[in-house]
Amino acid sequence: MVLAELGSSITAAISKATNLDDASSSGTTTQDPNDLSPETVKTLINEISRALLKADVNVALLGQLTKGIEKAMKVDKLPKGYDRRKLLRVAVYNELVKMVDPGIEPFKPKKGQTQVIMFVGLQGSGKTTSITKYARWYARKGYRCAIVCADTFRAGAFDQLKQNATKVNIPFYGSYTETDPVKLARDGVEQFRKEKYELIIVDTSGRHRQDENLFQEMKQIENVVAPEHIIFVMDSSIGQAAESQARAFKNVVSVGSVILTKLDGHAQGGGALSAVAATKSPIVFIGVGEHFDDLQEFEPNRFVQRLLGYGDIVGLANRVQEVIDPKKSAQMVTNLAQGSFTLRDMRDLLQTIMNLGPLSQVLGMLPANLTQGMDGMADLGQAQMKKYMTIMDSMTNTELDEVDIQKIPNKDSRMRRIALGSGSTIQDVQGLFAGYKKFKKLGSMLKKFGMDKLMSNVNSGEQPSMKDMSSMQQMMQGMGLGGLSRGAGGMPNLNNMSMGNIQQMMQQMGLGPKQRFRGARK
Repeated sequence: MVLAELGSSITAAISKATNLDDASSSGTTTQDPNDLSPETVKTLINEISRALLKADVNVALLGQLTKGIEKAMKVDKLPKGYDRRKLLRVAVYNELVKMVDPGIEPFKPKKGQTQVIMFVGLQGSGKTTSITKYARWYARKGYRCAIVCADTFRAGAFDQLKQNATKVNIPFYGSYTETDPVKLARDGVEQFRKEKYELIIVDTSGRHRQDENLFQEMKQIENVVAPEHIIFVMDSSIGQAAESQARAFKNVVSVGSVILTKLDGHAQGGGALSAVAATKSPIVFIGVGEHFDDLQEFEPNRFVQRLLGYGDIVGLANRVQEVIDPKKSAQMVTNLAQGSFTLRDMRDLLQTIMNLGPLSQVLGMLPANLTQGMDGMADLGQAQMKKYMTIMDSMTNTELDEVDIQKIPNKDSRMRRIALGSGSTIQDVQGLFAGYKKFKKLGSMLKKFGMDKLMSNVNSGEQPSMKDMSSMQQMMQGMGLGGLSRGAGGMPNLNNMSMGNIQQMMQQMGLGPKQRFRGARK
């Protein structure tokens, strides 16, 4: 991702600046090791400016950022020993947030109410695909969504929307014969209003350029459907030109927010982000890929945290909370600890992990020092989970619900049947069983340290005690993760976790690199 390169350039500039001071002060005792010289700050600002200019950020905005950092660093009355390097990092973070934050709260749909959302944009910006991603995003949150195709200008627009909506199971409205986009929009919205849909998303026609016909059509549709919110979809590859384009649309219709697309493959993405923020239209989502799950909610603080390699733990926690049922997860831990964990439980667990989204996105929400060198692990783990799910889908209820797979009669012939039925090999089935055994081994460890009782207490609303935290720390050490330093409450400090730790955990779940098993063909 190109924005990841921008983030790497900025973090490298910060590291380079602090290292410069280390080198300059190594032979003297007159300089406070926590201090930074004016020359070091100037070097840092120049490095960051070059990185942002490469990302097509406006020069005027760069001037504001430079002044902001310089002002933050001109603090004379600081306590002795205060770490100015930390102050520098905070200053850079704050100024980057200001650059992409218009200071306006974005629109949030409300459940139980019918709301019309109108999408506008130029042709080729990814508007129709973004509509499908947007509908899928809110459908997964429990909203009843529907899509109206009012794009009669582009050939194949209705076919594309129909195929996309069908793939994500979203109701749609459109016509092959009606040529009046205003009538289509009105009729579609009326139908879905009667059916009590909460989010009715209207797809409007785009053009190759901003022209009067496009603007008139948008205005007519706005007057007819009376949308609660209008979203402008913009191609981020245009860089700084995003500002003038956003203002042109905003002058015609009441654009409330923006979705930026194609941020995964264009160097001008940083310029587009900052330019749109200058129009005071909040960015609500960014498109980072072609798949329907490749849509990320945009929140300035969390975005800059990810940009600088700090991760997005809040976003990850929210995603986990959305897909995990606390009672079901507590029951799963209990099954593990009591030795009643089955292949069906394992399938449910893997499905929950896959519901979090692509592993590459999940790993992207972790601090960079945790995932360094793990680019291939995400794809490998995702493929392995899908393969295991397919294999388990080829099993009978008896096989899925058996607590001890060693007791299943005719095991060898069953493995051959399962392999044939799932389009896999006997070695793949053996790999699944090996992963299952590792889960069972984890279950005995959970019971040893009383994790089943802890999860039961947490599920009933009780706070974990210090003794519970100590037990969790001991369990982590038993898993080979004892080298981690302790954080609050005796929990492992994730910032000190290495790539090897994460790889080890993935291997324990059977999601690491392929291993040879006894009896498997070479």
